[in-house]
Amino acid sequence: MAGQNCLVANDWICWDYVTSRSQELTDATVEHVWITGASVLIGLVVAVPLALLARRGRRWSASVLTFTTLLYTVPSLAMFSLLLPVFGLSAALVVTGLVLYSLTILVRNALAGLEAVPEEVREAARGMGYGPGRLLWQVELPLALPALLAGVRIATVSTIALTTVGSIVGKGGLGNLIAPAVNSSFKAQVLTASVLCVLLALVADLLLLGLQRLLTPWTRAGGRSSGRGKGV
Repeated sequence: MAGQNCLVANDWICWDYVTSRSQELTDATVEHVWITGASVLIGLVVAVPLALLARRGRRWSASVLTFTTLLYTVPSLAMFSLLLPVFGLSAALVVTGLVLYSLTILVRNALAGLEAVPEEVREAARGMGYGPGRLLWQVELPLALPALLAGVRIATVSTIALTTVGSIVGKGGLGNLIAPAVNSSFKAQVLTASVLCVLLALVADLLLLGLQRLLTPWTRAGGRSSGRGKGV
C-alpha cells in the first residue's frame, strides 16, 4: 500500500514506479545504449581520417578544427531540422546529429595523440622499411591510443547526455521518459530516468577506462618507473 501511495503522492523516490514500469525503463535504456554506442563508434571512424587530414599542415588543422567546433555550436533543434529532410523522423537522424557533435572532441584528441608521436620514432620506423600505411597502423595509432581513448571517454559521456535530446523525434532513449514526465510533473519518472542516465555515464566511463588501461599498459609502466625514481 505504501508503494502505491508514493505514486499517488507523486514522490520523487518511488520503488513502485520502478517495478511497474520495469519493461519500459529497460527498453528506453537499451535504446539509449545503442544510440550512444553507434554514434561514438561512427564518430571515431570519421574523426581519425579528419585528424590525419588536419595534421598535414596548419591550414588544414585550422580548417578541420574550426569546422568541427562550429558543428558543436549548432543548437540541437536546428541540427535536427537541417538533417530531417535527409533522414526523416528516424534513429538515423539522432545518430547523425550525435556523430557530428562528437567530432569536436574526437578529432582534437586524435590529432593531439598523433602529433605527440616522437619524430625519431617515425624516422626509426621508416629506416626499418615501414611504409606510410604500416607506419600509421603499427606505430602512430598505437602510440596515439592514450589521447584517442581519453577523447572517446569524454565523447561517450557527453553523448549519453545529448542522446536525451533525441526525444524531440521520439528516439531519445531515456529522454523519451524524461521529456513527457517533466511536462506532466511526474517526479518519479523524471528522477528514475535521470539517475539511469548518470549510471550509464559512470559505467561507460569505467569500462572505457579499463579498456584504455588494458590497451596501453606502457602508460602504467611509465608511471610506476617515475614513482620509483622519485623514491630513490
